[in-house]
Amino acid sequence: MVPDVVAEDLRVLFCGINPGLLSEATGHHFARPGNRFWPVLHLSGFTPRRLAPAEQDELLSYGLGITNVVARPSARADELSDEEFREGGRILTEKVARLRPRWLAVVGITAYRVAFDDKRARIGPQDRTIGATRIWALPNPSGLNAHWPLPKMTEEFERLRAATGLPG
Repeated sequence: MVPDVVAEDLRVLFCGINPGLLSEATGHHFARPGNRFWPVLHLSGFTPRRLAPAEQDELLSYGLGITNVVARPSARADELSDEEFREGGRILTEKVARLRPRWLAVVGITAYRVAFDDKRARIGPQDRTIGATRIWALPNPSGLNAHWPLPKMTEEFERLRAATGLPG
């Protein structure tokens, strides 16, 4: 299992789809070198420097955290069932209600659509909330997501950062 990096009242709780096999082996979120989460987090202004996956706990000092929709590791997200996503969405909803982050940022629109049964969801802010927590769907930072080049992905993360009120 890859442990959550969470605390109560975070500015943003980022939520990956599920841990990859390298993340499972290291215990660090977004551990695969081709994953663009850590570079985009820095380029968009959430962190003052690019963090390495092994430095994930430092996110808490910036009011940020990480969890996943589905806890089960896999080589690819398409190995997960819709039922796993729906159950993950239920567990995530409970976690968010308990931790009360200002924003939940789900990185992966397809995972968000299935987990929250919202087939029409688009990248960006969502109408749905969990208590007072607002939700933003972000593109999947996997290197396999060719539809979102790094500059375009960075712009979307910047939009979220601006919405949170965090300085850039």
